[in-house]
Amino acid sequence: MANTYKILGSSNPSAATLTTAYTVASATQVIVSTITIANRSAVGTSFRIAIANNGGAAGNEEYIAYDVPIGGNQTIVLNRLGITMDATDEIQVYATLATLSFNIFGVEIT
Repeated sequence: MANTYKILGSSNPSAATLTTAYTVASATQVIVSTITIANRSAVGTSFRIAIANNGGAAGNEEYIAYDVPIGGNQTIVLNRLGITMDATDEIQVYATLATLSFNIFGVEIT
């Protein structure tokens, strides 16, 4: 098995739209170590993050962050996550305003 440490995904979702930021490839497992959320505006907003098992719409039980406030020009770093994911699982992100950048880091195991 090979381990590849990398940027798993990046997203700047449209306002109020749940968006897939990363999908685990077939025959692959992933450990997510860090997710950063950067607000590129001086206006505060909020965000959501879900881990959707086998893709599809995220259920209420799959959110790891929900309507978390983020101030203007602020960055939030979620680290030491250790989120384990299997093939076809997705990380989905949502921003109240279209001013947030999400970046996901971890290791792909193939």
